[in-house]
Amino acid sequence: MEGLVIWLIVTFVKILVILGIVLGVGAYLTLVERKVAAHIQRRPGPMVVGWHGLLQPLADGLKLLTKEDLFPRYGNRFLYNLALVLALVPATLVFAVIPFGPEFEVFGVKVKPILTDVNIGLLLVFALGSMAVFAIALAGWASNSKYALIGSMRKAGIVISYEVVITFAAMGPLILAGTLSTYHIVQSQIEQGLWYVWLQPIAFVVYMFAMLAETGRVPFDIQEAEAELVTGFTVEYGGMKFGLFPLVEWYIEVLSLSAIAVVLFLGGWSPINIPFLGFVDPLFFLGPLSPFIWFILKVSLLFLFVLWLHWTLPRYRIDQITETAWKVMLPLTLLNILLTAILAPILWR
Repeated sequence: MEGLVIWLIVTFVKILVILGIVLGVGAYLTLVERKVAAHIQRRPGPMVVGWHGLLQPLADGLKLLTKEDLFPRYGNRFLYNLALVLALVPATLVFAVIPFGPEFEVFGVKVKPILTDVNIGLLLVFALGSMAVFAIALAGWASNSKYALIGSMRKAGIVISYEVVITFAAMGPLILAGTLSTYHIVQSQIEQGLWYVWLQPIAFVVYMFAMLAETGRVPFDIQEAEAELVTGFTVEYGGMKFGLFPLVEWYIEVLSLSAIAVVLFLGGWSPINIPFLGFVDPLFFLGPLSPFIWFILKVSLLFLFVLWLHWTLPRYRIDQITETAWKVMLPLTLLNILLTAILAPILWR
């Protein structure tokens, strides 16, 4: 009984920490993007609200909360609100199977910094990710607007295409690790002394670009296409409901998929890896905090890479996006799976 109480307390604390970090960091990533975009364009970005604009996300949140919550006259209210739930909840649940560091001990209790280490963790990630299609389709349909519907169909087509691609890209590390558990995929890389990105460079590149398409980031943000569709499938949403869609899609989903990329390809919380020579930890002086700092640094670098592309590349056409998925990226991932299946027994025997 005592063990059950301790487990419940630890789990509850994990949930609060993960929700607090995800929602808090998600809000402040809006400021990070505006600052990065501003420096790329040689301007200061938000500077007025708080020191260097640090309170700007809070001001934006208050503004959205105080805006009138409008609803299209002939829309379907139930599906209209359900779309928002289907967008927010699955995107947040993905963090339940992301390991943030190695196991540690607190007051004699062993704690894994992962909400639940299930043996089908990676399968759960992609199952939850596929729910985005329903959220997008419902948002466009329930709004009863042709512009919202066209935007949702565009976006749904892209998500379906790249969901297949990103799943096949993850198959390479899965074969090398021999497990679907995200925690044990990281442990496998540490035990084998090699990040999987060195063995899976094609899969890593394909994964990163598929991640951009999945989250509607440049150059794959055709669902917005401001000159054609105003703001895509969210055009009939207002106030905080309008703000939550980009918060989920552009920040929380990018953050979760970046964390999964770190788990699959970059050794999770492990330090710098030199191919076939081992690990080097310049942050050794941080002791037990070092693994967590490495994980945060890797995720942050991938997120900054996404922002850099956002303000560098032009937008592709819808036909170019779908053709790239089915004619280029999918064949590359299938070839990568074939080569991995052939070479994996040779590498690990």
